[in-house]
Formats: sequence, structure tokens, C-alpha cells
Amino acid sequence: MISIIVFGPLLAAIIAGLGNRMIGNVPAKVITTGALFLSCALSWPIFLQFLGGHGEQIVEPIFTWVKSGTLDVSWALRVDTLTATMLVVITSVSALVHLYSWGYMDEDPDQPRFFAYLSLFTFAMLMLVTANNLLQLFFGWEGVGLASYLLIGFWFKKPSACAAAIKAFVVNRVGDLGFMMGIFGIYLVFDTISIPDILAAAPAMAGSTIGFLGARFDTMTVLCLLLFIGACGKSAQLGLHTWLPDAMEGPTPVSALIHAATMVTAGVFMVCRLSPLFETSHVAMSVVTIVGAATCIFAATIGTVQNDIKRVIAYSTCSQLGYMFFAAGVGAYGAAMFHLLTHAFFKALLFLGAGSVIHAMHHEQDMRYYGGLYKKIPITFTTMLLGTLAITGVGIPGTQIGFAGFFSKDAILESAFAAGGHGTGAFYVGVLAALLTSFYSWRLMFLTFWGKPRWAASEHIQHAVHGDHDDHPDAEDAGHEDTHAHSHDAHGHDAHHGHAAEGTAGYHPHESPWVMLIPLILLSVGAVLGGFAFHHAFVDPEGGAHFWEASTLFFNEHLMHASHGVPLWVKWSPFTVMALGLIIAWLCYIKNTDWPAKVSAQFYLLYDFLLHKWYIDELYDLIFVRPAFALGRLFWKGGDQGTIDRFGPNGLASLVVASGRVTRALQSGYLYSYALVMLIGLAAAATWAIMPK
Repeated sequence: MISIIVFGPLLAAIIAGLGNRMIGNVPAKVITTGALFLSCALSWPIFLQFLGGHGEQIVEPIFTWVKSGTLDVSWALRVDTLTATMLVVITSVSALVHLYSWGYMDEDPDQPRFFAYLSLFTFAMLMLVTANNLLQLFFGWEGVGLASYLLIGFWFKKPSACAAAIKAFVVNRVGDLGFMMGIFGIYLVFDTISIPDILAAAPAMAGSTIGFLGARFDTMTVLCLLLFIGACGKSAQLGLHTWLPDAMEGPTPVSALIHAATMVTAGVFMVCRLSPLFETSHVAMSVVTIVGAATCIFAATIGTVQNDIKRVIAYSTCSQLGYMFFAAGVGAYGAAMFHLLTHAFFKALLFLGAGSVIHAMHHEQDMRYYGGLYKKIPITFTTMLLGTLAITGVGIPGTQIGFAGFFSKDAILESAFAAGGHGTGAFYVGVLAALLTSFYSWRLMFLTFWGKPRWAASEHIQHAVHGDHDDHPDAEDAGHEDTHAHSHDAHGHDAHHGHAAEGTAGYHPHESPWVMLIPLILLSVGAVLGGFAFHHAFVDPEGGAHFWEASTLFFNEHLMHASHGVPLWVKWSPFTVMALGLIIAWLCYIKNTDWPAKVSAQFYLLYDFLLHKWYIDELYDLIFVRPAFALGRLFWKGGDQGTIDRFGPNGLASLVVASGRVTRALQSGYLYSYALVMLIGLAAAATWAIMPK
């Protein structure tokens, strides 16, 4: 069964990719989507077995992959509680994204290629989460990196999409360098890369030292930090986060699949899978906590000023990943995985809902040109409202009433407070981030679905109305989902909000087809019920200890008990800031629509700082990109062209040309010239012959 789950998407990707237009759009979509729904249907029973306490760890061998000296790597599929959780996340979201793409990509001429890439990505992610050794995990790790590059740059005629794909690939290579060094170090220390063997031997290595960069450090700290660098790249943590927002240049289903539910959670999964290893290093745990908390608040601040609907959700993803990491950093791995599960449903819902809005608004992504859409696209509005209630954590503390994010986010914050130390600081940062999350989430809803229609000011809508624009998103001049959300006026992030576009320029937004709406409705169920249904198994002291027993995840039962006994004000803090963020957003975007422009004008330095994403991209450009290009030009102009080519192939070619000119001058065509040359040659030969030897 597990082999079918993992290799079914690969087979579908091969058939659709190699068959391409020869088999046609519909067969390619049927094959890939059918394979994913089959994998999904087989994954849920496995997960429910573990949920009911009847699941057992199994390792299904496939073949011997590498055998060299003491390195013996067998390709095997590991299934335990952790794997089962990831299987339902990956296959459920991927299957619904495949179905959603039937409508969203309906007019694209390269549909078989797109669906093949989606299935290839899913296969790589499934290989990652079923890995029984670090080399197999690294195979899946790099596979999702490759597939994400292909998917982000799917619209290869769009320069910004190509640039975003390259950026994602390069930034992830930086993180992967640390990950590879961590794997090398683990093999050096443990003489194995088998995950069970490593975790069993890890406690005995606590307190030992290893030589690294010319000095000696704690062995487990070095290994865990190197692995965590890889997690930072894949899961877009502060420092290696810059690729994630730009990845929104790809098609919206790609954003939902890769950058909301699966690829970006690979780092969280890896830390939880190797949690017994991280538990041996207090320093590594502290670093994970601090980086996660910093990313959480950093991304939330940027999300408050974004105008592109997909970028708001992208920075929200970055922030929510920060929650998961600082949960893991304080030892609440069950809470981290719980939030990973609930986040997958409501974030995929929000991304696909945003795609439905973009579809209705003729590929306009700037929220300043939306407004009043709740009557035009009611199903999309309702599902996105449920997703917003889930991500903001709406619920009643002390009860079992609440949306998915209420259960998982509150579990993280309560665990962080109960852990003390760095966890206390992470708790306060997380509460502040929850305030910002509520604000930018409701800001998105109010700008999109309420207020007066502002469609007439949109160039995309004007082109649609007047018929002078290719209606297909793959048009070269359209630039695929291109948007003027990247160009901001000097009056602040919502200056257009006060300019009600009188009338709608004759354009009438339309609801998406049912093939796009059904995935939204199904994901809404997860956003509403996911927290209530699974919180007992994931984070309850008794239920969690039993649930996670059949996995490598380290479940801190004492911490879970302590988190349930935190003061009442701690339990009510997330609810309070959620309500405060909602009220602030309502005052700014419904009650007093001129406030945002006034505030951004008053605090223009802070606004520009956040609008430019803390200038980190500009800083990287100054420190890394420009020097790299300058060095490249030096080696290109001075080294390659100026030295190697000049004295190498070009120099030899010039010498041959010069010699040819001299020889050509001798070819006069006159007989007496040739006779003279022959006479000179004869005289030279005779002289050489009679010279004494």
C-alpha cells in the first residue's frame, strides 16, 4: 500500500510528462489527478489507524541503494505516526490542488507539463517523509527543490517568474550546503546515516566535542545547527526567507501546494523527525526558538503593508512557519506538528481562495482594485472567511469551541510560556504576531470583499472590458498574473482605498467553476473541524503520549501538562489580540477608510521600511549579488577573454590569419615569381648539402 502511495504520483508524472501533448490535456489531467486521489484514499486509513491507537511502525525495504565500506544505504519506506500525519497533509492538499488546477489552468497550452510537474513534486515530498535514512531524505529534499524550480518558473516567458525560480533554487542551495555538511558530520560521528540508529546513539554523544572551522565545539550542537541551516532554507526562516514571497510569481495552485502546505514544512518535519537529536543540545534548541520567533514577527510586520493578495498570504506562511519552529525549539514538537496539519488546510484554502478571486478579477492581484466582491463571488467569500477565522484563531478559551488555528496556535503559545527561558520571550513575540496576523488577515478580507467596488481603476479590468488584451494568463504581454501591486504610490499602502472607483467599467466579476470551488469547500471543512478533531491526539498529555509513541518524535509529556496549567491570562491573550486586530482592521478599512493613508504618510519611514521588507533584499544585493557579478565580470573580461582567449584560441587563430596574409602575398600568379622562389629554394638546398658536417 505504501509503495502505491509513494510511487503512484511518480508513474503519473512520467506518463503525463513524456506523453505530453501526444496524449492530450484531459488524459494527462485524469491520470495525474486520479493517482493523487488514490494516494490520498490510501493515506487516510493509515493515519486513522495511528489515531485510533492501532498503528504500528513499519519499514518496507525496496532495494539496496549504496554499499561502500561501512556505508550501507538501503532504500526503504518508513511509516510511523509522523509519516502518517505528513502523508494525509501532502496527498490531501496535492489531490485538491490537482483538481483545482483543472479550472484554473484550463486555458493554458502546456497543461500536461504542469500536471506532470505537480505530480513529480508530490512524489519527491512523499519520498522525503517516508525516508528511513538521511541520504534518502536528502533525495526527496533536493527533489522538491527541483520540482519547485520547475513549477515557479512554469511560465518561462515571464521574466519575473524565471528570476523567482532561479532565486528560490539558489537560496535553497545555500541552506542545502549546511544540510549536506550536517549529514557528512553525522556519518563521521555515528558511522551511519540510518535515522533509527542515529537517534538511538545520540544521547551517548552528548557532551562530546568535535573539531570544526579550526576550533572545538560541542558535537551535537554543531550537527544540529548545520541541519537547522538546511531547515531554514527549505522553510524560509529569517535570513534564507527571501525566495518565498517571490515564488508567488508562479501559478496560484503552485503557491498553494508548495509554499503553503508541503515543501515549506519540510524543515519543520525534519526537526521533528530528528527531535531526539536536537534534544541533546540546549544551544541548538535555543537557536531554533530564537530564529523561529524572529521569523514569526518579522514576516507578520511585512504582511501588514502588502497589496498583492498572494504576497500577503505568502508572508503569513513565513510567519506561521516561525510559530512551528519556536514550538519545536521549546520542545513542543506535538504542537508544532499539530499547527503544521491545521495550517496546511487553512493556508491552502486561503491561497486557492485568492486564486479564485484573481480568476474573477481577470488576473488582477492588487487588493486596492477589489472591493464589494462578497455579493459577486459568494462561495469564494464564504470559504475565505472560514479560512480567515481559522488562521486568526477564533475560538473561546477554556472550551472546545473554535476553528483549527485556535487549537493549534494556542497550544504553541501556551507551551512556549510553560517552557520558560527563551520560550517566554517567544510567547510574547507570538502574541504580538497574532495581533498582526489578525490585522492583515482581516485587512485582506475587508479590502477584497467589502467596501465600494474599485475595479474601474484596474488596468487588467479595463483591458478585459475593452477587449484589447489576451484573456489568457499565459499571454506574453500580460506577463501571467502580472500585477501593479509591486508599484506603490507615495500616499501609503491603501491610498487608492479612498478613491472609490465610480462604477465598475462594465465588468462583472464571476464565480469560479465548480471544479475550483469543490476543493475550497473541502478545505473549509479542515479549517473548521481540523483543530477540534485532532487536538486530543496531538497535544493532549495522555492522548499525545499514546499517539506519538509509534514515531521518532520526542513527546515532552511534562511540558504538555505544564502548558495546560498556565495562568488564565495566558490562555486569553491570543483571543484578546485576535479581537483587537479585527477591530483595528475594521476601523481602518470599513469605518474610516482615510486612516491608512494618513497613518502611512505620518509614519512614512516605518512604512517604507516595511514596504521594502526591512531592506534585506537590498542588503543581500549589496553584499552578495553585486560583488558576485563584479567578480564574474573580472574573470570573464580579464581572465577568460583578456588572458585565456587572447593568448589561447583567439591568439592562435590570429597568428594563423597573419601567416595566411604573408603566404597570400607570395601567391602573385606570375611564373617568374615562382621560378625565383624555386631557384632560391634550390640554392638553399645545395648550400645545406655541401656544408661540412
